[in-house]
Amino acid sequence: MAQWLDAKVVSRTDWNDHLFSLRFSCADFPKFTAGQFTKVGVEQDDKIISRPYSLVSGPDDNEIEIIAVPVENGLLSPKLHKFKVGDSLKIMSPATGFLILDEVPKSRDLWLMATGTGVGPFLSILATEQVWQNYENIILVYGARYDDDIAYKKLIATWSEQYPDKFHFVPIVSREHKADRLHGRIPTLLKTSLIQEQVGLDIHAAHSQVMLCGNPAMIEEATQTLMELGLSKHLRRSPGQISLERYW
Repeated sequence: MAQWLDAKVVSRTDWNDHLFSLRFSCADFPKFTAGQFTKVGVEQDDKIISRPYSLVSGPDDNEIEIIAVPVENGLLSPKLHKFKVGDSLKIMSPATGFLILDEVPKSRDLWLMATGTGVGPFLSILATEQVWQNYENIILVYGARYDDDIAYKKLIATWSEQYPDKFHFVPIVSREHKADRLHGRIPTLLKTSLIQEQVGLDIHAAHSQVMLCGNPAMIEEATQTLMELGLSKHLRRSPGQISLERYW
């Protein structure tokens, strides 16, 4: 049964002036599956104002972490942006959601494609042993407007070092040009095969699974491009190669 639990902020990371992560403790929060989300809330006027957030932390982590941006005129995110270590909040138990590896058919390659805070569930998945055991190649495609909007660079670098022959990281920026970044939007770069060329792998229904998370426009356009490559949406009743989660 879903219930609100008390949690307390134990640390925060400000990636820039608007992108931030909160890490909090909640001793009674049950173990979740990597890729799931839950509601985070604050009490106000005898009510709990809440919004769903994917969990960045891995299932074996003793603490819970989310990544967020303060939405202009938002009811919750501007409040979270002001939170300090020691502040209290609410978290809904248990976590839920189906953007998880157990729902993804087996394949040779796993493509994780995210924009903005949509990278959260993929970082949780990458923190598990399951993903490294299940796939020969794991590709994280992470799109953002600017390079300083790409969070968790050091964490991602540890996977590059630990799995140099298995893990591929493709950072993409759309509003600036950087020598070591692809420039543009994920759907366009898929259509022109620049992402595939950088990794040295093709995307094919016979050996690829793709998970998408983030901006709905990116997901819609990327899905269309992937379908043009011969992939199909994955449903339990009709297995395919594209699994997705929209962020708003």
